[in-house]
Amino acid sequence: MPFFFYDPYHLAAALIGLVVTLLAQWRVKSTFARFDRIPVRAGMTGAEAAAAIARAGNAAVRIERHQGFLSDHYDPTSRTLRLSPAVHDGRSISAIAVAAHEAGHALQHAVAYPALGLRSVMVPIANLGNSLWALPFMLGLMLAQGQRAAEGSPTGELLMSIGIWMFGGVVLFQLVTLPVEFDASRRAKAVLARTGIVSTQEEARGVEKVLGAAAMTYVAGALAGVLQLVALVLSANRHRRDDSA
Repeated sequence: MPFFFYDPYHLAAALIGLVVTLLAQWRVKSTFARFDRIPVRAGMTGAEAAAAIARAGNAAVRIERHQGFLSDHYDPTSRTLRLSPAVHDGRSISAIAVAAHEAGHALQHAVAYPALGLRSVMVPIANLGNSLWALPFMLGLMLAQGQRAAEGSPTGELLMSIGIWMFGGVVLFQLVTLPVEFDASRRAKAVLARTGIVSTQEEARGVEKVLGAAAMTYVAGALAGVLQLVALVLSANRHRRDDSA
């Protein structure tokens, strides 16, 4: 798709988004590695901590060991908490923090947290949009470029708009995800402190740093998505102006 290589708006958005995303990923990995070396006094594994948090919040959840590094996630359809080996079996501040965060989603589910429900509904829409948005946009762009400037291309403009709206759904999903993730961390930290799983200031600060670094990956993803959406809108508007010139 040559458009992505020469369009200045998309190129700038892609570069900024890439840098922000890579920095966020580096930060979460380095922060996790730093606090993964520090055990918690409670001596609990991530799986045990997640189970304790779920019980404290009356959340029915199944906990499974899941392959992959930091592949941890909560599946609301089956009420299953899937934890990576380092988190599931780890007894460090990092393992407890990540497991607690994922258990925080189970707590949200137990009380029917509205944003979690909205995000769950949006998952198939976001997946479809993420997979297909480029097809109508690029087809519309090619149609618009293939028409003589004086004629324009209503079909091309319509297809570009469809692609933009589809990608807009992806960005909306990313934005809805932000309060869900921040709220899960808030709930997790409160239960960790209340139950004594985290019992020292050092552990509390470590949990705060690990969860803060993890949250920045979602912020970075949302920022990259917003920048790309703006770039698509600007590119489409530029082609419309060229057609009408």
